[in-house]
Amino acid sequence: MKQQLLTLLKTQFDTRVQAAQEAMQNAQDSANEETKSSAGDKYETGRAMAQIERDRHAQLFDQLRQERAVLDRIDPDFVFQRVGLGALVTTSVGVFFVSVSAGMVVVEGQKVIAMSPQSPLGASLMGKQAGDSFLFQQKKGIIEGLT
Repeated sequence: MKQQLLTLLKTQFDTRVQAAQEAMQNAQDSANEETKSSAGDKYETGRAMAQIERDRHAQLFDQLRQERAVLDRIDPDFVFQRVGLGALVTTSVGVFFVSVSAGMVVVEGQKVIAMSPQSPLGASLMGKQAGDSFLFQQKKGIIEGLT
């Protein structure tokens, strides 16, 4: 299941990276197409707004590429003894994939929450092993297994 989960997340991130890149290029094209009008301030404001939009998309693009690189570092065949980056953690409160913050995904009919190791729950799970307990939304959970 971990391989399918990883493939699904990579595809989602590839799509988001492409969309951010296209939005960044569109904003740049918009800034370049602004023509000087008799109202000079309007021209400068339009260019500045387009540049701000381009910068926002560039920042998102960089963040998504970094998260996609995290997915590339995960070995789907590695079996964990303790929770770490790339662990698929089965617990009494749900199944979690310690990777990147992508929210809930469904793989093979199973709901899995993809979360970063820096998230509050991810941080509380890191280093734990099967049988250890943790808190999740004011509830005590037990780690049932790791892959």
